[in-house]
Amino acid sequence: MEEILQKINAEIREDLISEICYEGSNIIIYTKNEDFLKNSTEEIKSIVNKLKKRIMVRADPSILEDAEKTENIIREIIPPASEITEIYFEKEFSKVIIHAKRPGVIIGKNGEIIRKILEKTNWTPNIKRSGDIQSELIVAIRRMLHKEAENRKKFLHELGKKIYSQMKEVEWIRTTFLGGAREVGRSCILLRTPQTNVLLDCGISVSNQKEPYPYLNAPEFNIQDLDAIIISHAHLDHCGLVPLLYEKYNFRGPIYCTEPTRDLMALLQMDYIEVCQREGREVPYGIRGIEEMIKHSVSLDYGEVTDIAPDMRLTLENAGHMLGSSLIHLNIGNGLYNLLYTGDMKYGITRLFSPARTNFTRVEGVIIEATYGSASDVHPSRREAEKNLIESVKRAIERGGKVLVPSFAAERGQDVLVILCSIPKEELDIPIYLDGMLWDATAIHTAYPEFLSRDMENKILHQSENPFTDSRIRSIGSQQEREKVIAEAKPSVIISTSGMLNGGPILNYLEKMGEDERNMLIFVGYQGEGTLGRKVQKGWKIVEFGAKTIQLNLEVVTIEGLSGHSPQKELINFISHLKTKPKKIIVNHGENSKCVELAKTIRQIMKAEVGAPRNLETIRFK
Repeated sequence: MEEILQKINAEIREDLISEICYEGSNIIIYTKNEDFLKNSTEEIKSIVNKLKKRIMVRADPSILEDAEKTENIIREIIPPASEITEIYFEKEFSKVIIHAKRPGVIIGKNGEIIRKILEKTNWTPNIKRSGDIQSELIVAIRRMLHKEAENRKKFLHELGKKIYSQMKEVEWIRTTFLGGAREVGRSCILLRTPQTNVLLDCGISVSNQKEPYPYLNAPEFNIQDLDAIIISHAHLDHCGLVPLLYEKYNFRGPIYCTEPTRDLMALLQMDYIEVCQREGREVPYGIRGIEEMIKHSVSLDYGEVTDIAPDMRLTLENAGHMLGSSLIHLNIGNGLYNLLYTGDMKYGITRLFSPARTNFTRVEGVIIEATYGSASDVHPSRREAEKNLIESVKRAIERGGKVLVPSFAAERGQDVLVILCSIPKEELDIPIYLDGMLWDATAIHTAYPEFLSRDMENKILHQSENPFTDSRIRSIGSQQEREKVIAEAKPSVIISTSGMLNGGPILNYLEKMGEDERNMLIFVGYQGEGTLGRKVQKGWKIVEFGAKTIQLNLEVVTIEGLSGHSPQKELINFISHLKTKPKKIIVNHGENSKCVELAKTIRQIMKAEVGAPRNLETIRFK
């Protein structure tokens, strides 16, 4: 750590520096010299090139313009077309946070407007997008982080000191599977070197009530030794138990993920608490655990390289699975070994996302999912899948029925929504209802268009084409509103959680609408073994949930090909398109037979060392 600071001090005149702080792996130089603040870009670039560290210059608090005057200046400089929603100041970081619906207008051509704000006020602008649909959750999270600015500064500085401590020799790299091996659910992998311990995901198994949590009691896992958590995406089977680590185990280290993953993760975790309480199940954590998780979050953009430990560097890249979902690339031992963990991934084009990225300079080891890892998992083309969905909806509507779509709140629901809103209104002019959390998740999608495909990003940035603001879309937020929609005589589409009929509002609709043969239930995602969804999908006509027995006369349709997971062929194509051939490939996140089959197939094709470990097995990568 001291070595880094000494090198910076050697490059910059002592009188220009009032303080040097860490913000995680970033190094921040605070200065009282206004000329250095505003004209040091080339000098800092030169130092960055020498040290290979991210360095930024900000104003010492003593030279910051008055906050009220600064806000007036900002509103004078920034065009009204930006639609500013909120401005607040974080003096601890010398930053002014500006929320706007059109942040591109604020940035201006080549960052011209941002430079003007800095020149006139000495505050460093930080621009945040407000979604076209307001998300109370995003507002609450951002305000919480703002309120915690002083504590966050201390946390990030201590984290930086730890990151920049002396690196030890990396003699070995090992992973222990605490969950998600030869199963779908409770994904959790402990990655260890002699110096560093990192968790890759920490999820729950929603469909397995007997063993819902990872093996955190395994002798290999010690919370006191844990340095960081990295979350691939926001689905509960990958992030659902994280708050427990902060609340029960008192973990206070960083959690790395993308910003939309952070927000969606909190949304789904809060809903999980409510579901557990409603169904009388054990609640593993409370709101406090979620809040601590958010306070200790470090959000990254795709492609942003950051040190997370003395011997480990992290890059997140698009996984194509859901908003903010990431492939986790770890450069270990300063280039000694490169490990890629896919989490859940889609190596194909969808309405919402680009295919998972393969352009990694080096990858020696891969941990890849196998949700659809069998050769029999052949999905129809995306075009055919969308056609089947549209035709099914139209068929139900023509006979005067309603369409129920059980869906995960994030990703599949928005995918279905965008497909339906692509139908011209003269062909489909009916309400499309989003129940509860689906509406909140959709609002979050509108705040992060840069994490969507380029086509979808362009549509959202141009309000007239934004599919999420289509006039047919309605929200349902209460039981009273649900009853009203159920009682309506006219046809409609209702997209509601949960995706596997495990609980949530969808069961209320199913109970009230299941007997009417005009209605239709459309499955658009994976139905886990043992779930109510799998039973209905298999053709059960009489089902029970809780103390209720329901007769199902409505038409049941399964649409294949909309999954956010890749089938076997795509998974193999993904590995084949990596720039370097992996030496070791580990298969996880799939039913036992699918993991074994995919491992065997990859071994035959790639001629690499391939395995499909069980839970609690340890694999050595180096």
